[in-house]
Amino acid sequence: MREFRINSNDAGQRIDRFIRKAMPELSLSQIYKYIRTNHVKINRKRPKNDTRLVEGDIVQLYIREEDLSARKSDDTDLTRKVNITVVYEDENILLCDKRPGIVVHESEGAKTNTLIDDVKAYLFQTGKYDPSKENTFSPALCNRIDRNTGGIVIVAKNAPTLRVVNSLIKSRAFSKYYLCICCGELERTSGILKNYILKDEDTNKVKVYNYRVPGSLEAKTEYRLLETLNGYSLVEAKLITGRTHQIRAQFAFVGHPLVGDSKYGRRDRGENAGRSYQALYSYKLKFDFSESAEHLEYLRGKSFCVKKVDFVEEFGFLTKIK
Repeated sequence: MREFRINSNDAGQRIDRFIRKAMPELSLSQIYKYIRTNHVKINRKRPKNDTRLVEGDIVQLYIREEDLSARKSDDTDLTRKVNITVVYEDENILLCDKRPGIVVHESEGAKTNTLIDDVKAYLFQTGKYDPSKENTFSPALCNRIDRNTGGIVIVAKNAPTLRVVNSLIKSRAFSKYYLCICCGELERTSGILKNYILKDEDTNKVKVYNYRVPGSLEAKTEYRLLETLNGYSLVEAKLITGRTHQIRAQFAFVGHPLVGDSKYGRRDRGENAGRSYQALYSYKLKFDFSESAEHLEYLRGKSFCVKKVDFVEEFGFLTKIK
């Protein structure tokens, strides 16, 4: 028998989904069979598949040990040396500054040295996360940033925060601002780029159109020119929509690809300027809630900014980050 006491990070889940997370070695059909055959109890009572868990509940699984022998575990090295830059942190969220070249998740091409591994190790070493006290939850990244783009990543430190932040992201309750360096001098000091983006899954690249084509999605980016220098433009871009490679593809489409962008720029025109990755940084995040943010209401209207973006200084721009 296995027994779990439901804590605040487990509460609110359906029993079938809780078991799926707590016992990943069990198939979904096995879980439903065990619930149906009275091998699963909550507070010594038989639940339904969709019974919701409450903090303090005792879940008992009367399951054969041979079915549990292959139990999977998180093999993250929590004692590893980490080097993350914290932009902001409280009891619910962590905003960290991801450096270019770092992969956020293992599924995106790296098995070690990912951002989420560093975050777990950092929280463990500072006494803010103990996997031995959790049944199903571990700190989670709420947004992703491409490997070669830097910027602010939101980390949920508990399950209620993860739920609320994911809901707020879906309702576009965050304003994300990027700094980028474009090749050439922009014709207008501000404006909105509006067109349509079609993603090619095979090449992981997008095409931009001025008109809607089958499968395309509308893309809108608000921008303002901050400074021009030596044939380059320092631009602040605010995402209105959030499509794949949106900023990179849209500026390339209007003739001003980002410096260092090997995917959408043109190396034969010297647009890399000696850089190995695109000059693009998600440097500022604002909490623009229009709906209830529940226990995160204290963040309403607040904005957070990284302290430094290397390429701004490297190119000699005088604009101060704020």
